[in-house]
Amino acid sequence: MSIRAQSWHATHTFRHSQFPVERLAAERTASVSVCLPARNEEGTIGPILEQLVMLASRGVLDQIVVVDNSDDATADIARSFEVEVYAQEKLMPELGPVLGKGDAMWRALRVLTGEIVCFLDADSEQFGAHFACGLIGPLLCEPQICLVKGFYRRPFRVGDVTLPEGGGRVTELTARPLLNLFYPELAAVQQPLAGELAARRELLERLPFMSGYGVDVALLLDAYEALGLDAIAQVDLDVRQNAHQPLRDLGPMAYAVLQAVASRLERDGRLAGPLPGTFLAPGEEGMRALRCTPIERPPLAEVRAAA
Repeated sequence: MSIRAQSWHATHTFRHSQFPVERLAAERTASVSVCLPARNEEGTIGPILEQLVMLASRGVLDQIVVVDNSDDATADIARSFEVEVYAQEKLMPELGPVLGKGDAMWRALRVLTGEIVCFLDADSEQFGAHFACGLIGPLLCEPQICLVKGFYRRPFRVGDVTLPEGGGRVTELTARPLLNLFYPELAAVQQPLAGELAARRELLERLPFMSGYGVDVALLLDAYEALGLDAIAQVDLDVRQNAHQPLRDLGPMAYAVLQAVASRLERDGRLAGPLPGTFLAPGEEGMRALRCTPIERPPLAEVRAAA
């Protein structure tokens, strides 16, 4: 790890306990929106919204939005908490079907009103209010910070057995080695693929959004390119438990992360393209080719300027 990365880790790593509800309610001067992209999360969305609605009632949040693409009762449960619920396909429908998590996040910016925008995953188990408070805290209390990433321990659950470590396999085997090799100043970002992030709206509107799983690392790289390392912070959120993907599904996910990083290297003249858009993986009847060419949505500020 570079000296610069170590120095950043020492000065830009926070704990969620530094940002209690009382402090944020008293000190904040910016409006805050929280957005949860959701797909079939009826088992977790209720407890998450219960905590977020409590934060709104205590003066920490101004807007809670669920952008839903579910076949189950996720949307109905969300509406029961009287938060804003949007069907993903109804957001900017002229663009056609929503192309993944990153596309849903980008489209959601059109309905999010806060000066601070916080994205949370909707599949977190044992969710606490500290997730939201920890992420928005540095933005509300440290004016130089523009992007905050969450990090946490990831227990690994197999059946009825839960191991204290072992989650975050794509992070450890793909994202972290890539950052160490090509972006050593970002090597101290502990969870570069974390879906829990918060940022100033002005920054998010300046950045492109990759449509698929690579969106989180792409936003990190683009924020670093736009504003530099000192505008980024990370917050320890303790533990996050969620469902784990089968091993066979991790290959395409890792490939999406690799594509996101490679596309930035190509853009900066550090890698010669074009990049392949097909991922070969073993199937039941031999090798199967998966199309893995993500669409990148342009910065929302550019879309508005061209309208």
